[in-house]
Amino acid sequence: MAALGWLTPRRRSATARSVLAGEASAEAARKSSQEAAPPPQEEAEFPVHGDDRAAAFFDLDNTVMQGAALFHFGRGLYKRKFFETRDLARFAWQQAWFRLAGVEDPEHMQNARDSALSIVKGHRVSELKSIGEEIYDEYMAERIWPGTRALAQAHLDAGQKVWLVTAAPVEIAQVIARRLGLTGALGTVAESVAGVYTGRLVGEPLHGPAKAEAVRALAAAEGLDLSRCAAYSDSHNDIPMLSLVGHPYAINPDAKLRRHAREMDWRLRDYRTGRKAAKVGIPAAAGVGAVAGGTAAAIALHRRRR
Repeated sequence: MAALGWLTPRRRSATARSVLAGEASAEAARKSSQEAAPPPQEEAEFPVHGDDRAAAFFDLDNTVMQGAALFHFGRGLYKRKFFETRDLARFAWQQAWFRLAGVEDPEHMQNARDSALSIVKGHRVSELKSIGEEIYDEYMAERIWPGTRALAQAHLDAGQKVWLVTAAPVEIAQVIARRLGLTGALGTVAESVAGVYTGRLVGEPLHGPAKAEAVRALAAAEGLDLSRCAAYSDSHNDIPMLSLVGHPYAINPDAKLRRHAREMDWRLRDYRTGRKAAKVGIPAAAGVGAVAGGTAAAIALHRRRR
């Protein structure tokens, strides 16, 4: 049973690194939104129109988009020969198991983070942004959940700002947000000097408590009233973020989030179909494709060290 210890969820509270990661992500998101604000939207009945102290925060993976943005990004990097195929077999089973278990282990995440950073170290930020635009068209655009997209649009139509909140690199998150016409994105901030990635993070990945800290920091900077804001996620890891706002939604929820949402009387929406999706929290009808897609993307997180 000890070998399965990494599958046991661990309770964590916000740390100093979580706060640092959240504040850095909020600052990056604000700068990006100021550079390219979305056009004004038409009035809608819901949410409340004209409430400029309200906003919406959307998790990305399996909430707005089927699958994980970082894995799709990894597929694109593999296609562009950022790393080698010999890593595929080594990590295929681990990635498939991770997707089915739906549990994120801190040590596993640390290894994934270090490997991902080794891939981008020495590359220019502008290069990754340009590649991100291409990868969105290749792998992500067709995987947006229409139901969640409609919820985001309702907030935009009411004149509210809408932010993605994701552990994916902030540069990729910003590409997705812009393509969807959203206000901006909070994401993991990788350190760069003179426009070149150093291979280090600012704080830690924007995950779990760090997401809540990012939302809190952005709300303070934007003058938002969190009790009037909404948040949407599929994962129990985002309960800290969902608990911050007055209007939390569980979207395509995993089992733990579904149970918690029912206990707290939160709203639920599930845009998947089929029993398997309800049980393991992956898109229905994905079948072997879900494992294959995760396998191809997994190698993006584990570049062979020389």
